[in-house]
Amino acid sequence: MALTWLSEGTVDSVRSALTLVAPELSDSDIRLVPWIEQSSPLWHGGSAVLDNKLVAKFAWAEPAAERVWHEARILRVLGSYPALRTPRVVATSSDPALLVTEWVAGDPLTYEHVGRSDRLWLERTASELALFLADLHRPEVLAAVSREMGPMTTPVPQATTEAIRQRLSPWLRSNQAALVSGWCDWVDSVLEAPQAIVLVHGDLHGHNQVWDERQELRAVIDFEESGPAESAFDFRYLPSQGPTVDLFVATCAKYAEYSGTPVDVARVMAWNIRTVLGDALWRSEAGVLLPDGGTPAEWVDGLGTRLADLELISS
Repeated sequence: MALTWLSEGTVDSVRSALTLVAPELSDSDIRLVPWIEQSSPLWHGGSAVLDNKLVAKFAWAEPAAERVWHEARILRVLGSYPALRTPRVVATSSDPALLVTEWVAGDPLTYEHVGRSDRLWLERTASELALFLADLHRPEVLAAVSREMGPMTTPVPQATTEAIRQRLSPWLRSNQAALVSGWCDWVDSVLEAPQAIVLVHGDLHGHNQVWDERQELRAVIDFEESGPAESAFDFRYLPSQGPTVDLFVATCAKYAEYSGTPVDVARVMAWNIRTVLGDALWRSEAGVLLPDGGTPAEWVDGLGTRLADLELISS
């Protein structure tokens, strides 16, 4: 199998790729989706909306092309499971790496939306998320994807605990460095024991979810990080999805009901700590603003509140 990529992330390059892979789409109106410019070739990929009907994902470096092709192959398998509500695949190619899927109308799950929602809304959202995860984590789904993909890399959070200990402190208050180091020790201890492996989405934050006005989950997108891991890994963003842990707790309860497997809250929070602090670390080092306009120190405060609310470790 040949794997190639575009020379640049421009409209002309995307159109040339479509001419090779899906000629019937080459005359589409192509609108590039804005992306955060980064030096690492791992992130030299992007997406474009075609005629407000389809989405094309592409790359202009090898590591990013590998991610596009990885997602394309996984989505082709997951399309056999309609309950998962993944976007319909229209075209795929490795030469050049290209994935075209249907564009699904709707809105992401945002922190602000969760924060102003009532109990009924939270329960409905939790039920939808839990049902998706329970379906995705079934053993037969991992088996089907593994037959297509062969060996896959296990997804990981944004940073190791060692990197967080060594490099995050310049952006913290003086009294937070020791606290964070202690949390990292706790994370290492909690995650030490091996767990059962399932297929995980790997990057299930709110902007990779598409919801309609009735608060039904229409689609889950961006499977570039998908691979074999423990089920708790797919919950790692949920504790931070709103100002309280209510949505997370409700989703855990529904997941246990649908899957028959309880969620290990401590393991989820261990992954959440690595995710939140790892995200704060790379963004701070790259000079990229944190998504909510906050600071790493404020994110540490938020983590402390969540850990206390879940009665795991004190801050």
